[in-house]
Amino acid sequence: MGHENFKEMRKAMVVSQLRTTDVSDPRVIAAMSQVPREDFVPAASRKVAYSDRGVSVGNGRALNAPLATGRLLNIAELSRDDNVLLIGAATGYTAAVLAQLVDSVVAVEQSGKLATKATSNLSAFDNIRVVKSAHADGFAEAAPYSVIIIDGVVEQVPSALTDQLSAEGCLVGAIMDQGVARLAIGHKVGNSMSYQYFADCGGAILPGFERAKSFNF
Repeated sequence: MGHENFKEMRKAMVVSQLRTTDVSDPRVIAAMSQVPREDFVPAASRKVAYSDRGVSVGNGRALNAPLATGRLLNIAELSRDDNVLLIGAATGYTAAVLAQLVDSVVAVEQSGKLATKATSNLSAFDNIRVVKSAHADGFAEAAPYSVIIIDGVVEQVPSALTDQLSAEGCLVGAIMDQGVARLAIGHKVGNSMSYQYFADCGGAILPGFERAKSFNF
């Protein structure tokens, strides 16, 4: 499949997935219109790179659906001077989109193979740092962050991560709520976080945020 086909598929993604679902930030739309998502998936999956579902990238992981990522970036109201912590770098797609929008990105990936792939895919960007670390640990060395983006579905958000958010910043991600994945935005209120759910949306499960299992006797 030629590059011209991918260009048309990317345009169709913007028209049918982003513009119809409250992704209205022109900067987000422009960035997602430019980044070649097909370069961040396995060769066998390139033809479905722009489908409205997650795309497997190996190691039991998948890129989040474009719609979910677009809505998270949209509600975060990103600005050029933001310092962003991205949790779940996978192969680097979302980091590449963010690089067009903000000052700096720390992209955390706990899979060694995926972190290596992301580092390779993002080698041309001078404002992205890929860090191999447990997702739930974030990267405190470069904190505080004005925005934290969890690009996947998690069961909970630990304080070790939210402690790295600046007082005026926000955290966006998909959080399981009563068995449903809901996109959410959170802000700090004192030493705790207040979350607002704004959409039900399926997404790729991000490991490392599982709740401890309870036992009934």
